[in-house]
Amino acid sequence: MDSSPASFGGDCCDDVMRHQRRRRAAAGKPEKGCRLGRQQSIGRDIGHAAAETYLVTWLSFKLLRCLGVGYRWIMKLLALGCYAMLLMPGFIQVAYYYFFSSQVQRSIVYGDQPRNRLDLHLPKNSEGSKPVVAFVTGGAWIIGYKAWGALLGKQLAERDIIVACIDYRNFPQGTISEMVNDASQGISFVCNNIAEYGGDPNRLKLKVVLHGPFRLLGVGGVRKKLIFFCGYLIRIYLMGQSAGAHIAACALIEQAIKESLGDSISWSVSQIKAYFGLSGGYNLFNLVDHFHNRGLYRSIFLSIMEGEKSFEQFSPEVRVREIANRNSASLLPPISLFHGTTDYSIPADSSKTFVETLQKVGAQAELILYEGKTHTDLFLQDPLRGGKDDLFDHIVAKIHADDPEALARDAVAPPRRRLVPEILLLLAHKISPF
Repeated sequence: MDSSPASFGGDCCDDVMRHQRRRRAAAGKPEKGCRLGRQQSIGRDIGHAAAETYLVTWLSFKLLRCLGVGYRWIMKLLALGCYAMLLMPGFIQVAYYYFFSSQVQRSIVYGDQPRNRLDLHLPKNSEGSKPVVAFVTGGAWIIGYKAWGALLGKQLAERDIIVACIDYRNFPQGTISEMVNDASQGISFVCNNIAEYGGDPNRLKLKVVLHGPFRLLGVGGVRKKLIFFCGYLIRIYLMGQSAGAHIAACALIEQAIKESLGDSISWSVSQIKAYFGLSGGYNLFNLVDHFHNRGLYRSIFLSIMEGEKSFEQFSPEVRVREIANRNSASLLPPISLFHGTTDYSIPADSSKTFVETLQKVGAQAELILYEGKTHTDLFLQDPLRGGKDDLFDHIVAKIHADDPEALARDAVAPPRRRLVPEILLLLAHKISPF
C-alpha cells in the first residue's frame, strides 16, 4: 500500500469530491420534503399559539372568579380592555416574535409539576458564552405567565444576553410556597443546564467548587463557596418584576439561609452574580391593607399567602432582619431594586425599606428610582416606546460591566425600534388600571 504524501493527498481529494457529489445529490432530492417540513413547523407554531391564547383567556376568567365582579372590578376591567387595545400594535409584533422566531425556545420542562416550563430567548449570535438573565414574571400571583417576559427577552437578546423566562403555578392552582419552590427549581435548571442552550460548553463544562470564606473584589460580602467554570465565574443574573420580584427574592433568601445552615442544595447563591428587582413588594405585613384597598381583597391575599401566619416566612425584608438569618445576608449577591415614584400598585417605599434593611445587615444593595414612572411604565410602555430607556440601559450596563467589548458594542448599538405610536402610549399611561 502506497503511504506516500502524494498518494495520501490523492485519496483525500477523492473522498472530498465524493462527499461533495453526495451533498449535491442530496440537495436536489428533498425539495418536497423541505416544503413539507416547513408546513409542519408552521402548523405546530399556529397550534402552539392557539394553545397559548386559550391559556391566557383561561387565566383571565380565573382572575374574575377569584376577585368577584363588582362595580370596582367592572371599571378596572373596562380600563384594562382599553389599555390593551391601545398597546395592541406592539403586542401583535411581540406575539409574532414569540411564536415564530427561531430565537425563542418555548416551554422547556424544568420540573414535574404543572406550569414547570420556561422560555429561552437567545441572541442571533451564538458564538461564545453569554450572560444569562433568569426572569420571573409578575401577575399579582394569579395571572403570571412566562410569555409576559417576551418583550424583555427580545430586547435583551438583541444585546447578546440570554433570557430564561420562568413560569410557575399561580393561585388557585398553587399558593406562595409552591410558587417559590417552582421558581427555585427553574433557577436551578438555568444554573445547571444553561450551557446546553447557548453557553460555550468548553468554558462551562468543567465545574470547580472552592470552599471559603472568600471575598471578591468589587462584589462585596463573603462567599463560603465559589463555583467556577474553567476559570470563569458563570454570569447568571436573577430578575423579577412585580409579584415575580417578590417570588424571586423569596427564593434567593431561602437559598441563602439553606446554604448558611449547610443544607443540601441543587443550586448555589454564589452562582447568581446579581439580583434585579423591578417594582416588587418585599414585606407582606405592609402590603396587605394596600392591596385590599386596590381591589386584591384581604381574604384572597391571605389565601394566596397561606394565611397571615406565613407573612414572616414570605417577606424577604423580615427574614433578613431576623438575628438567626444574619449570616445568610453575607452570602447574597449584589441587589439592585428599581421602582417608579408614581407606582400605585406597589408603592416605591416597598423597595426603599427593603434596601435599607439589606444595608443594615451588611448586604450590598441599591435603590434606583424613576421619577414619575408607574407600575407599567417601566416594564411595558417605555420598552414599547423604543429609543433610550433608562431602566434598560441600567440593566444592560450592569450585566456588561466586566466585558469591555460588550460595552463598546452597546455604545454603538442602534436605538430600539418603536412598537407603538406615542399618542397611544400617552393614552395608555392615563387609563392604566395598574
